[in-house]
Amino acid sequence: MGIIIFLIGVGVEALFAVFCLTTSSYQCKVKSIARIVELVCFVVFAAIGIIEWSIRYYALAALLLTLALLSVISLIRRKKEERKFRAVRVILYAAGMSMLIFAFTLPAIIFPQYKEIKPTGAYTVESAVYTYTDTERIETYGEAKSSRKLNIELWYPHDAEGVYPLIVFSHGAFGIRSSNETLYRELASHGYVVCSIDHTYHCLYTTDVEGNKTQIDKGYMKEVSAEDAQSDRQKSYEYYQKWMSVRTADIDFVIDQIINNTRSDNAAVYKLIDIEKIGVMGHSLGGSAALGIGRVRAGIGAVIALESPFLCDIEGVRDGEFVFVDKSYPVPLLNVYSDSSWDIIANRPQYAQNQALLLDTPKDVFNVHIKGSRHIGLTDLSLSSPYITRMLDGQKSSLTVEECL
Repeated sequence: MGIIIFLIGVGVEALFAVFCLTTSSYQCKVKSIARIVELVCFVVFAAIGIIEWSIRYYALAALLLTLALLSVISLIRRKKEERKFRAVRVILYAAGMSMLIFAFTLPAIIFPQYKEIKPTGAYTVESAVYTYTDTERIETYGEAKSSRKLNIELWYPHDAEGVYPLIVFSHGAFGIRSSNETLYRELASHGYVVCSIDHTYHCLYTTDVEGNKTQIDKGYMKEVSAEDAQSDRQKSYEYYQKWMSVRTADIDFVIDQIINNTRSDNAAVYKLIDIEKIGVMGHSLGGSAALGIGRVRAGIGAVIALESPFLCDIEGVRDGEFVFVDKSYPVPLLNVYSDSSWDIIANRPQYAQNQALLLDTPKDVFNVHIKGSRHIGLTDLSLSSPYITRMLDGQKSSLTVEECL
């Protein structure tokens, strides 16, 4: 819709320019009326649902409102044209307005309207947001050395009876808790309670139940950008240890908190959780943390990792190579890969454990390659912003977003 609005806007400006050049007049009155009509059309389209009113249209709405108000003032004053007509001025005005329209429709172009993929399960899905405080840990990032706070969101079957398995999800390096909401809703519709964690300072941003927002830590962003296991395995190992210690502790704490809440909290969602059936999932860096939890925490029933190396299994560096834990993985495991890594896993030192499981797969380990997909395409960003997804992945996925998700 953003591109359509942009093309219509540029088309209107082109028609204005042609009309003005043909009549050798700036046609101020006609333009003023047209600006008012543009605003009215925008409001009508938003009211009837053709345009989905959201933050993506705020800038464009402000531009149309400003132009309409200036036009109303111009019509009231009825000031006659006194400037000498110049064709170049008309052309420059049209070009300038086209660039302005592009700038103000850019949010709608980058984040176009999209239809959510409907869950296929029998249950309708609800969600709830909570903020947990870990009084046993001091915040690793940020300036204030206070207890670590985590915002989580639970997706669960609505109006359901009985108890259901709990799935805990960890987002990617710069992700957010809603990064794979299509997946959460699908699972919840089939009878799971899904908890997704905002890893504070590791996520792009997070908002607690009181509306306080925390942005990603710049130091952490620099670490992720600088990490290169090909050139400096020792430094990468140090980064992995730091990141994984934070994330696995987050997951561990959240699971403990949920278990405690099933016994003490009156919130209906906690009463739906079967604490005897717990699985962990994650994408990329989050999947690495999930893999780590699956190895060390008792009571985990299964792990699913969306294109994630076994970073927690790296015990150190010897003779310039990573040293991995030499023990079989203790719980059923599903590794999911996209085209981004499938053909080059063998060349990535941090993926050595993944490669070993591809060459010699135990009976409780499963490997799936989603052909035609890309790394960021495994998340809902491919729905909300296909352009950013394509930019981050380096190319467009040949598989459709709906098929992949």
